[in-house]
Amino acid sequence: MKPIFEDKETGIRLYFGDALELLKKLPEESADLIFADPPYNLSNDGFTCHAGKRVSVNKGEWDKSKGIEEDFLFHYKWIEACKRVLKPNGTIWISGTYHSIYACGFALQKQGWHIINDICWFKPNASPNLSCRMFTASHETLIWAKKDKKAKHIFNYDLMRNGDWNGDFLKKPNKQMRSVWAINTPKNEEKKHGKHPTQKPESLLKRIILASSKEGDVVLDPFCGSGTTGVVALRYGRKFIGID
Repeated sequence: MKPIFEDKETGIRLYFGDALELLKKLPEESADLIFADPPYNLSNDGFTCHAGKRVSVNKGEWDKSKGIEEDFLFHYKWIEACKRVLKPNGTIWISGTYHSIYACGFALQKQGWHIINDICWFKPNASPNLSCRMFTASHETLIWAKKDKKAKHIFNYDLMRNGDWNGDFLKKPNKQMRSVWAINTPKNEEKKHGKHPTQKPESLLKRIILASSKEGDVVLDPFCGSGTTGVVALRYGRKFIGID
């Protein structure tokens, strides 16, 4: 399997193609940490707010729902493929809204994963709701899980408790980090190479990667999109495999 880009010195490999097919070709138990932000399947001809303007939610054919059963089967298959690739003591993070995260959580449970935490990522600068007929969506849910309950997963507790986070979230010094994270959506400078409809902020990936991996580890993102996961992984001395 040939990557479209590879840098052996820094440990970057980027692959272009179907995530399900490419995950099958990666070596078994080769990734230390997986971050996945799968399609939310919400391109349903609705609308949302961007930069104060009403815009369509449609992102492309890849984001259209195929129905509850088929959408769930897709999530089940890619999570199963990740389980083969993940090392015994490795962990997976999955991000999503209510359109997808519950299906992913159910798939994890059916496959015997052990859920460590669910995290509420609160977005203080989330876009307003234009319909005025519901609460404004201002968070996403992240699930953190490992392959087996007895696995000795990495959690850099001292760093999460005492690290200098530069105001990334509402946390007092020398206090345990809680499961609600207040982090703004991506900054303008993070989109200088182009915009991605579901781009994640570097601050979010910084916390995930530093919390649950160590230098030299291999970080895999099967839906890498704008490449934020890879940028942060390399910044903190990790290797990176991206698929999109």
